[in-house]
Amino acid sequence: MIASTRFSVLDRSRIREGHDGPEALRDSVRLAEEAEALGYHRFWVSEHHGVPGVAGSAPTVLAAAVAAATSTIRVGTGGVMLPNHRPLVVAEQFGVLESLFPGRIDMGLGRSVGFTDGIRGALGRDKSAVEDFAGQLGELLGWLDGTQRAHPGVHALPAEGLRTPPFLLATGEGADIAAAAGLPLVVGDLRGREKLLSAVERYRRAFRPSSWAAEPYVVVAGTVALAGSAEEARRILMPEAWSLAHSRTHGVFPPLAPAERIEARTMTEKERRLYENGLHGHLHGTEDDVATELETVIALTGADEVLVTTSTYDRTALVDSMRRLARVARLTPRRDTSGALPRGPGRGQE
Repeated sequence: MIASTRFSVLDRSRIREGHDGPEALRDSVRLAEEAEALGYHRFWVSEHHGVPGVAGSAPTVLAAAVAAATSTIRVGTGGVMLPNHRPLVVAEQFGVLESLFPGRIDMGLGRSVGFTDGIRGALGRDKSAVEDFAGQLGELLGWLDGTQRAHPGVHALPAEGLRTPPFLLATGEGADIAAAAGLPLVVGDLRGREKLLSAVERYRRAFRPSSWAAEPYVVVAGTVALAGSAEEARRILMPEAWSLAHSRTHGVFPPLAPAERIEARTMTEKERRLYENGLHGHLHGTEDDVATELETVIALTGADEVLVTTSTYDRTALVDSMRRLARVARLTPRRDTSGALPRGPGRGQE
């Protein structure tokens, strides 16, 4: 079952202590090159605004850099937060990407707005911006296929007529929107199995075929960490777990700290509870451990694809984890230019 499932990577351009934002963005590009060499199907980048621990604020710009540094892996966003932007501008940006890198661009879209009132104000949005997400999505798709009628005589160039596959990042109501629009669904995380399964079931039950996808397509997203031992794999998870605990107790999402500093830290009772919760439920362990867990997840969800979102301070450990997962998933490594592997035909919407 694992071998018949696609595996992809979502990188959030996390900033590490002692390293700056520009380095985090360059790290993302280097990680994409590694993912391509290992045989992963896609490499996506995320959108965050005003978050001290995340450098990825302009995903379409970063996606262009990733696509320019690679040659076969699909590249996209996980995702562009549509309520933050005008649909026409989003269509134009993806039209440029698809024009420059034809057949390799994915348009992952999300429903979130800015993290704080200040950020939302700076973006010219408020929390209510998500209320008409279905309408925003419909307008965006209309710009792509030339069917929008809200602005007669206006065209999204060079996007109109290009087939850039859209994906919807969603849970709950978002799964219903993806089903109604006939779009592939990206859903997570792996820790909330009951909520995850509910969203997938709702999506499949309500799915309406569209020009973008003839049948449901489910991408399950979550953190996966592999190492030589379960304890080493757990250490990969520590920086992100502490960053999350810190954000919920101090209101700031900080850069990632080394695992050894986190282990030596004296935490308050609340910090410790949030930190331990942040470590719980992710897929981590040895290759055999994770293979067993992945088989269970794929069997339960019927996932067509797994999108791995792991972040950590130790880049060597992160790449080693990706290599181990590639072995578990039986990915086909990309050969060098003297014998490059052709990109196979996509399924469904691709």
